[in-house]
Amino acid sequence: MANPVLPSSGVLSPIGLDAVRLSPGFWGDRAALNREVTIDHCREWEEREGWIGNFRGERPRRGREFSDSEIYKLLEAMAWAGHPGLPALAETVAQAQEGDGYLNTRWSGSRYTDFEWGHELYCYGHLIQAGVARLRTHGEDLLTEVVVKAADHVCRRFMNGTETCGHPVIEMALVELYRTTGTERYLEMARRFVDRRGLPALADIPFGRGYYQDDVPVRQAQVFRGHVVRALYLASGVVDVAIETGDQELLKAVESQWERTVARRTHLTGGMGSRHADESYGEDYELPPDRAYNETCASIASVMLAHRLLLATGDVRYADLTERTLYNMLATGVALDGRSFFYANPLQVRVPAVPHDGVNHAAEGGLRSPWFDVSCCPNNIARTLASLPAYLAAGTGDGIVLHHFTPSEIRHGRLAVRVETGYPWTGSVRVRVLEDGAGRIGLRVPAWAADATLARVPVSAQDAPLPEGPVVRPVSPGYVHADGPWRAGDELRLELPMRPRWTFPDRRIDALRGSAAVERGPLVYCAESVADEPPLGDLTVRAEPPVERPAGDGAEGVVELEVAASLGGSGSKDGWPYGAADAPGDGGDVRLRLIPYHRWGNRGPATMRVWLPTR
Repeated sequence: MANPVLPSSGVLSPIGLDAVRLSPGFWGDRAALNREVTIDHCREWEEREGWIGNFRGERPRRGREFSDSEIYKLLEAMAWAGHPGLPALAETVAQAQEGDGYLNTRWSGSRYTDFEWGHELYCYGHLIQAGVARLRTHGEDLLTEVVVKAADHVCRRFMNGTETCGHPVIEMALVELYRTTGTERYLEMARRFVDRRGLPALADIPFGRGYYQDDVPVRQAQVFRGHVVRALYLASGVVDVAIETGDQELLKAVESQWERTVARRTHLTGGMGSRHADESYGEDYELPPDRAYNETCASIASVMLAHRLLLATGDVRYADLTERTLYNMLATGVALDGRSFFYANPLQVRVPAVPHDGVNHAAEGGLRSPWFDVSCCPNNIARTLASLPAYLAAGTGDGIVLHHFTPSEIRHGRLAVRVETGYPWTGSVRVRVLEDGAGRIGLRVPAWAADATLARVPVSAQDAPLPEGPVVRPVSPGYVHADGPWRAGDELRLELPMRPRWTFPDRRIDALRGSAAVERGPLVYCAESVADEPPLGDLTVRAEPPVERPAGDGAEGVVELEVAASLGGSGSKDGWPYGAADAPGDGGDVRLRLIPYHRWGNRGPATMRVWLPTR
C-alpha cells in the first residue's frame, strides 16, 4: 500500500494514497502546486548549491555535514508524487555508494567518528524513507537496491554496539522498511537504537544531553525536551517500535509525554519550540511569541507523531492537533507561489526583515526565502504535501473515518465517497456516497465546534420539504458515525460553526498575560503591517466580536477579520519605559485588519503579531 505509515495493528488502519484523490480546494491546490512547482524548485536549488554534485564527487564538497539528507527527502517527495525526475536523481546518488553499503559524501574517509554531530545515521534514515516510498509506489529499482544495501550495512555495523545518532530519524525509517520487506533485523535494529538512548549513548555537549534526548531512557521521560525535531522524530520511531513489538508500556510512555507537551509546551498555532539558541522546547509554559522558534520541520514531525498515535489509539485529540498544525504551520511554511519558505515561525515579528532572493543565512523567521544554508524545511514540506492524502482519512473495522475535510474522493472497502466543502473558509461539509455499499462513515467534529449539526439525507429525500426532509441533529466534538447500508447519492451534511472567537492564554504563560488572539474555525489569525501602518506596537485591542470581511488581495473565498483597537496609551514617561498603569489609548480608534496566519509574509517584509494586547 502506498502510505508513509503502515502499522501492523491499531484502532485505525491507514488507506493508500491511490485511494484518495484530491480535488481543487485548500489542500488540493497546495498539493498540485507542490507537485508542479515546489519539488522542481528544491531540485534546482540543490543542484545550484552543489549538494547534488557531492554525489558525483565534485570537489570541494559543498553544504553542511547533513546536506545528503535533503536530497533523500527530495527523492521521497518525488516517489510519493510520481515525479519523473526520480530515476535520474537516484542514479546520481547510487554512484556514491561504497561496496559495503556505506553512503555519505561528507564522512567517507572518517566513518562514524562523530555520533553527536555527524548525522550519518540521520542521513541513512531519510535515505531509507525515500526507499520505502519508492517500494510502496513503484516496486524494486535502483533506488531501493541502494536503500536495502545501506540498511544492511547499518545492521552489520551497529547491531551489537552501543552507539546511536545525535539526530534521531533512522528508528522510524527502519521500522517502515521492516513493515515493507518483512526483514526482522530492521525492526530489531530500530528497537536497539531506542533502548540505547539515555543510558547514555552519546557524549555530553554544552546544550546538555537533553538536547538529543540522551539524558534519560525513553521510558522514564516525562515530557518532550531538547531539540524539537529530534524529540518528535524519536517519539515517532518509538511509537513504531512499540506497535510492532506489542510493547504497550512503551506506547503509553509516549502518549503521556505527548499529553504534557501539548498542554504546557505548544504554541497556539500547534508549533513547538520556544528557543532559538538550540531550536528547543522551553520549560513548561515558556511560550514567548516573539522568540518562538517553531521550526517548520518541527511541525511536520509533530504531524507524523500525532498521526501515528491516532492510528494506534483512535483518540480524536491527535487529529485535533494535527488539524491545528496543518493549517497554521504546514500551510504557513510555504509561500502562496510555492517558491519561498519560512524556516522559523514566530508569533510576533517586531522588525521587518531585509528582502533578498538568494540563500538566507539567518533563517530566524520574518522573511520567506527561496533557500537556506540549512534547507531541511523546503524538502520536508515537499515530501509532506506529496503524501498528504494519507493523513485525511483512515479505515475502521467496518468503514472509514474522515479526520480532515477538503474536496476529495475517497474509496475504502465497500465505501466510496466524495467530500464537497469550502473548508476552512466555510463550515459546510457534504459527504456524498458515490456507489451502493455498506459500512460505517465517521466524521470528526473539531474540538472548537461546540454547536455543530449533522443531517443524514437519503437520496430519495433530498428534494423533500420539511418536515419530510432531513432531520438535523446536534453533534458534540469528537467522532460522529452513521451506519449503512448506503445508496449512491445518499449524503451526510455536517455544519460547523465558523464564528470568529477570542482566545485567551493560560495565566501561567508569563509572556502572554494581558493579551488575546483571534481564531475562526481551524485558523489562527494575526495582524500584519507591511510598512508599520498601523504601528502594531502601539495598538491595544478590545475583545468585541470580530467582523468578517473579504480578503484585501481579492483572493476568492478567503475570510479576513476586523477588530476594534486603540492607538497609544502608555505608562512610560520622561525617557523611562516604566511608570503608572497603562492609560487608555489616546491616539484614536482604528479598525485592525487580521489575516489568517498562514497567509502572512506573502506581501514582502512586514511586522506581525498573533497575540494582541488587551490592556
